[in-house]
Amino acid sequence: MQRILSTMRQAIEKYNMIEEGDKIAVCLSGGKDSTTLLMALKNLQIFYPKKFDIIAVTVNPGFDFFDVEYLKDLCKKIDVPLIVEESHIKEIVFDIRNEKNPCSLCANLRRGIINSVAIREGCNKIALGHNKEDVLETFFLNLLYTGKIHTFSPISYMDRSKITLIRPLIYTEEKEIKRFIKKEGIEPMVKSCPMDGVSKREEMKNLINSFSKEIPQIKANLLGAIQRSRIDGWKE
Repeated sequence: MQRILSTMRQAIEKYNMIEEGDKIAVCLSGGKDSTTLLMALKNLQIFYPKKFDIIAVTVNPGFDFFDVEYLKDLCKKIDVPLIVEESHIKEIVFDIRNEKNPCSLCANLRRGIINSVAIREGCNKIALGHNKEDVLETFFLNLLYTGKIHTFSPISYMDRSKITLIRPLIYTEEKEIKRFIKKEGIEPMVKSCPMDGVSKREEMKNLINSFSKEIPQIKANLLGAIQRSRIDGWKE
C-alpha cells in the first residue's frame, strides 16, 4: 500500500485533486483499479492534512456475472458507504442497439448515471481509477483512430454538473496495482464487462507492451512527452 499511496499522493498534490471538505464519489466497478483506488483513498484519509469524505458508487449494468455482493462485502470491510445504482446499460447497448464497438456508449451512460448519483449525494468530486497505462492507451487510441493528440486530463471540471473529475492513480503503474492486489489476497471481480480482453483498448495495451520489449523506457518517455506538451491540462 505504501507504494500506491506514494504515487497517488504525488498526483493528488501536483494537480490539487483533493481540497479541505471535499466529498468524493469513488467509482467502484469491482476490478483491480477501482478496488485499489477505494482502499488507497480510505487509507489516505487517516493522515492526509486536508480532511475529506468518500463514498463508493457502483452502476449495475445488468450483466448476469456482475457480483454486487462482492462490492457490498468489500465496502463493509473497509467501512465505506456504498451506493448501488441499477441501470439498463446491458439492455440498451448490447440488446437494443447491438453496438459493434460498445465501449464509448457504455462509458457515456455510466458517466451520466454516476454524475446524477454524485449530485444527489452532495458530492463535489468523482474519483476514477485510471492508472498510468490507461493514460498511454487512451493517447494511442486517439492518435491512431481519430488523428488527435489527446488523452484524458488528470483533473477536469464539468460545468453542467459542477462536479470535478479526479484521477489519483495516473502515476501508478498497473504492475504495482497487481502486486498490491496479490499481496493483500484480494480477489477482485474477475469480469465486469463482456468486452474485457477484446476491446480496442486491449489492442493498444498489447501494442505498447510490444514496444516496451525494444524500448524499456517507452512508458516513461510517453508520459514525459504528454506532460511537456501540456495537452489536456497535463504539466511537468
